[in-house]
Amino acid sequence: MIDPSQYVRKREKGERDVSYPPPPEPLAVPVYDNHAHLEIADGPSRDDGGLSLDEQLRRAAEVGVVGVVQAGGDIESSVWSADAAASHPRVLAAVAIHPNEAPAYAAADRLDEAIAVIDELAAQPRVRAIGETGLDFFRTGEEGHAAQFSSFEAHIALAKKHGLAMQIHDRDAHDAVLETLLRVGAPDRTVFHCFSGGADMARVCAERGYYLSFAGNVTFKNAQNLRDALAVTPRERTLVETDAPFLTPVPYRGRPNAPYLVPVTMRFIADELGADLDELCAQVAANTLAVYGPF
Repeated sequence: MIDPSQYVRKREKGERDVSYPPPPEPLAVPVYDNHAHLEIADGPSRDDGGLSLDEQLRRAAEVGVVGVVQAGGDIESSVWSADAAASHPRVLAAVAIHPNEAPAYAAADRLDEAIAVIDELAAQPRVRAIGETGLDFFRTGEEGHAAQFSSFEAHIALAKKHGLAMQIHDRDAHDAVLETLLRVGAPDRTVFHCFSGGADMARVCAERGYYLSFAGNVTFKNAQNLRDALAVTPRERTLVETDAPFLTPVPYRGRPNAPYLVPVTMRFIADELGADLDELCAQVAANTLAVYGPF
């Protein structure tokens, strides 16, 4: 088993503020971060005081975020995710080849090999999801769509084979993702990670029994479609995530995201819905455990 600390990707940084935001007020009722990429170092480098995995989890626990689903997107990050889950009781893993990575693997004639690695990782007891997988027509042109479809369908088959949940990445591909799930048949527990559709799509997902996971971008001024989707999503199908280190919620947008910032998004969601925060946290936590099982 590899040491998770030996595989850390650095996020590209320009002139933005790379300091981590201050910790928010703790939640009274604990919740879980449904999707994060803690193998990606952000903010200062590790040598300059960036957050280790242990520090990420400590900070999260201090504000009532008691578990994280760590998601892979290629072979290396999926191995890292599985090993992190095996080593840390507050981490579960999701493993997959990201749709934007699938064309590169296919071009190197390695997509089948990569999916075979995901198949092996999926057998580990603390790997609880296949993800993130899906379709991305924003970053990948038409020449890569065939590889994305092939990879997506293979991942759906793996989720069913292992009885795991599936985390979907869907960017500018709503109709194609929904059509594929209907045609092939979705796994029993299907999650739209960082849901990016609107109210109409949210209604379709709810009717089909899918879960919608909302990230910090639900707080963005230009994201009314996400707030409209949130308003029509049944509470029993609602999840929360960071997608750390990305999509940091307002008022910290542009700075590094981390699981300890989930309370910022949870409070925004509760205010937006006019819901009691503690009751909503209890529901979202129960939904997370229903999807992934106990930590």
